[in-house]
Amino acid sequence: MLPPARIDKEETTMPSIVYLGLDIAKETLELSPHPQIKTRVFSNDPPGHRRLIKALARLDHTIHIVCEATGGYEQPVLQVLHQAHVALSCMNPRQVRDFARAKGRLAKTDRIDALVLAQYGQQLQPAATAPTSAQQQRLAELVRRRTQLTQMVADEKRRQEHQADPFICRQSRQMVRALEKHLEQTEAQITALIQADLALQARFQRLCQIKSVGPCTAWTLLAELPELGSLKRGQAAALAGVAPFNYDSGPFRGQRHIAHGRPLARRGLYMAALVAARRNPILQQFYDRLVAKGKRPKQALVALMRKLVELANLVLKRPDWQLKQSAASPEPQLAPPTA
Repeated sequence: MLPPARIDKEETTMPSIVYLGLDIAKETLELSPHPQIKTRVFSNDPPGHRRLIKALARLDHTIHIVCEATGGYEQPVLQVLHQAHVALSCMNPRQVRDFARAKGRLAKTDRIDALVLAQYGQQLQPAATAPTSAQQQRLAELVRRRTQLTQMVADEKRRQEHQADPFICRQSRQMVRALEKHLEQTEAQITALIQADLALQARFQRLCQIKSVGPCTAWTLLAELPELGSLKRGQAAALAGVAPFNYDSGPFRGQRHIAHGRPLARRGLYMAALVAARRNPILQQFYDRLVAKGKRPKQALVALMRKLVELANLVLKRPDWQLKQSAASPEPQLAPPTA
């Protein structure tokens, strides 16, 4: 006869976690069903956020909210939930939608989405999303605004090539000058923000020590990949979307492709890789070796992007080490500081 299973005292006193789905739209918040919560629809504004927090405070269990990223509409309510110390997970909508299809739920409404999010949390128990500091949030917004302005300037300059009317040409030049002024002001705000925060300034300086990583790339990496410095090997490349995924089945071996990730970080790494292929003595050798083996130039550049983001993660993880650029070594290295 088997002895009775031992039950730890901590397990019996540990509060159960209730996962609630929160579907976030532009104007409304839809909460998944719970017997102690009568109201399920809240407005996506400060009064609605306060009513949501009051409703969650009435529950006797530990709450974990599961929601989706919605292009920015989720940010205000996430900040309120974090301030109220409510655990939450902000998931990739593609993952949640694939989960719904796997359960046979093809219909899509706010009510259904909230229920699917709750089931996603109960079955997969995703890790909680860490709160973002005010400085980190503002840096991300400024960097994205800079990207928008850069794209707007490039688009307007391309349109100038096909304009002949004097009035339109003059108006277009005025618009380009105004956009370039806004771009300069945005970059000045980014510089001031980094200089005012000692932690951000130290991370920025460490990234700029990598040859071929300039201020713009460093801004982008700090804004779009705040996890750098805390990731394991290979995670940074996957997070940036530069890790190739296999496409194999039985004896078939398909071509590996990069996918997903964060597009702005990947764009910044691409520009840095272009410079590294010509100016970084170590990565230039690595690039030339790949091309000599038959890799296409773009494939070799993606390999450089992967090297750069992994190196950025390493130098931020070990700030007491110094970069060692040795032309004799085929890989980027870290060397301890000399006495």
